[in-house]
Amino acid sequence: MRKLIVTGDDFGLAVPVNEAIEEAHRRGVLTAASLMVGAGAVADAVARARRLPTLKVGLHLVLVEGRPVLPPREISDLVDGRGEFSSCLVSAGLSFFFRPGVRRQLEAEVRAQFEAFAKTRLPLDHVNAHNHMHLHPTVLGLILKVGRDYGLKAVRVPYEPLLPSWRASGKALFSRAASWVCLRPWSALLKARLQRAGVRSNDYVFGLNDSGQMDVDLVLRMLRHLPHGVTEIFFHPATRRCPEIDLTMPTYRHERELEALVSPAVREAIRACGYERIAFSEL
Repeated sequence: MRKLIVTGDDFGLAVPVNEAIEEAHRRGVLTAASLMVGAGAVADAVARARRLPTLKVGLHLVLVEGRPVLPPREISDLVDGRGEFSSCLVSAGLSFFFRPGVRRQLEAEVRAQFEAFAKTRLPLDHVNAHNHMHLHPTVLGLILKVGRDYGLKAVRVPYEPLLPSWRASGKALFSRAASWVCLRPWSALLKARLQRAGVRSNDYVFGLNDSGQMDVDLVLRMLRHLPHGVTEIFFHPATRRCPEIDLTMPTYRHERELEALVSPAVREAIRACGYERIAFSEL
């Protein structure tokens, strides 16, 4: 039987996101959520997760485009004058790799986020990083190093196979191919390091090339083209727009993604295709 993980990212970002994740699990097909422990609505998210014992929750590690858990003065090389992480992924990645002082601060922040998750007393289902920064070798190394102390068992591999992705969407072949070529070596390295460390992972992911645009029709087409193995489909649902969403995701159609997650047609398609819905901890 093919296995399917259905995840909602950015849990804790804002109340509309939390509302959508709760609704998508209660009434829909969502099996897991990724928690931003430093976000403004994290307390609300944790309270909802405690009311939903069947919702599996993982750590959505934030190292770019967000605020840290540690006081900015303790990680001054990671944040700007407003105490926020960089929104430029390339410059942040270069800094993580080439500056030893930055790496020490980075490890402290990674540990602080694992510790903040541990304090919620929610079982750790998985770990991934905001904007997939765990593809960065330095970030992944710290996740594996620190995660050992916090029961790390599974990590998302953001590898979206090119042809099934394009067949489902039917558009943007060139940009999908370019993304696939650029990311494939890093996702393969990530998978190999996880295997050596004995950390479980998915085989494929969908939602990478169509992030924020996962409506009912697209999800139904995706379900017809998923390869055999363990696939994760991830979403960014919300019940309504809010400033936290508009700041970094102004073009995302969050309400449409929620509609897909609670759609009876999607639920029936999952059943008809023979997928077993699971979370990472059930691998």
